[in-house]
Amino acid sequence: MGSLPFTVSDLQTSTNGARSSPTLLCTPLMGTTVDQMLIEMGKAKEIGADVVEIRLDCLRTFNPRPDLEILIKRSSLPTLVTYRPIWEGGQYEGDENKRQDALRLAMELGANYIDVELEVAHDFNSSINGKKPDNFKVIVSSHNFHNTPSAEAIGNLVARIQATGADIVKIATTALDITDCARIFQIMVHSQVPTIGIVMGERGLISRLLSPKFGGYLTYGALEAGAISAPGQPTAKDLLDLYNFRLIGPDTKVYGIIGKPVGHSKSPLLFNAAFKSVGLDAVYVHYLVDDVEKFFNTYSSIDWSGCSCTIPHKEAALKCMDDIDPIAKKIGAINNIVRRPDGKLIAFNTDYIGAISAIEDGLRGLNGTIPSAGSPLAGKLFVVLGAGGAGKSLAYGAAQKGARVVVANRTFERAKELADKVGGQAMTLAEVENFHPEEGMVLANTTSVGMKPKIDLTPISKEALKHYCVVFDAIYTPKDTRLLREARETGAVVVYGTEMLIRQGFEQYKNFTGLPAPEDLFRQLMEKHA
Repeated sequence: MGSLPFTVSDLQTSTNGARSSPTLLCTPLMGTTVDQMLIEMGKAKEIGADVVEIRLDCLRTFNPRPDLEILIKRSSLPTLVTYRPIWEGGQYEGDENKRQDALRLAMELGANYIDVELEVAHDFNSSINGKKPDNFKVIVSSHNFHNTPSAEAIGNLVARIQATGADIVKIATTALDITDCARIFQIMVHSQVPTIGIVMGERGLISRLLSPKFGGYLTYGALEAGAISAPGQPTAKDLLDLYNFRLIGPDTKVYGIIGKPVGHSKSPLLFNAAFKSVGLDAVYVHYLVDDVEKFFNTYSSIDWSGCSCTIPHKEAALKCMDDIDPIAKKIGAINNIVRRPDGKLIAFNTDYIGAISAIEDGLRGLNGTIPSAGSPLAGKLFVVLGAGGAGKSLAYGAAQKGARVVVANRTFERAKELADKVGGQAMTLAEVENFHPEEGMVLANTTSVGMKPKIDLTPISKEALKHYCVVFDAIYTPKDTRLLREARETGAVVVYGTEMLIRQGFEQYKNFTGLPAPEDLFRQLMEKHA
């Protein structure tokens, strides 16, 4: 099923009455005993949840009246009671009448919500007709563990759920692609009744994070990473502290990092803290993307304001751009994409700026020079190890600053191809050992030699390092590679890979927001978390 593009007009119609209150954060309680659930309740309250979901089907033994009395009456947060049967992805395998009796009892004992499955909702709702307390609502839910149907099919499903007499509609589908989320966003925005829309799985993560933007009634956040009640569920703590869930609203601009894999990226940590520190109405999320073109075609409104781009999409994304920064075009790889107010996508490569500016500062520190108009790289002999993406970035960046570039690669052909493009010299990695036409050269390693787990390797001998005054290593795991340790011992100034990482982040922030990056904040967070 092709996704409809998610346009800004979809958002502008989202001002109906169902959306007046902020999205609630609900934490599922998965304890196997009542006592465990009571402990979890306390934790949920502490973390900052709004509602707890009591999953009765997780309890090993369950005595309806006494257990519900305790769980509902002792909860300091509003309660949602769910007793999920095996046929809807839960753990309950017993008698259906007993299951529904327990849900009716929960209502009588003061639960704020119960969740009942579409399959049985019509009969269940008829059975409580006229008996519902004032502040009590029935959520009627449908779970699809296979895929996310077409927009039309989801619309029909919403109508079927409403027809059962639901107070709140809940639809959970499964993401086969990140663009599946757009169809659920559309439903949430246009729905005239309170709606919970969730796309399960890692590719559906944004459906959970951006629930407040699209008017979702509630979203789920786990107490702990290991205790999720559905695939792809984030923790409540991450929702609140990492993604600033409480600050997201209909006008929030969405940024993120596209990659595959992407869950390990620390970028959301940096950018969300930065946005919050200056009060920008923006959020930065993880985008697990399989097909870049489909992603940009689907999320095409100006609210999808830009993204960082990592492996394996740095080259593929080029084809989707309306405009490309000239140096990024030459490098043939981009890592920073900004949507202009006219909706057009413009791309940059901030990797080379990050690395080159760090190396320039290393040179300045060496000579104690006052930053002059020109670059300290001008006229320097600049040796780049590796001719991949990062090698390209550094070769072009150094050449642009007036350095004389030498490209060394395992295979000579690749070195020559890049050297020719930047008007430089090519050689194999082996030849670098005995290459020293002059003293005070600059070395930049972009190969993976010396990276975890093989941290005892180095791309060039300590002996050969004597001829360099500045040595940069793009590797940042570990931060202090063998190459940099040995360079330090020979008296060279060393420049860490983390410097390139952090400075390219400054540059992206500037491109995204038009503001200078909060550099100290970025550095503190990198120190603490990287």
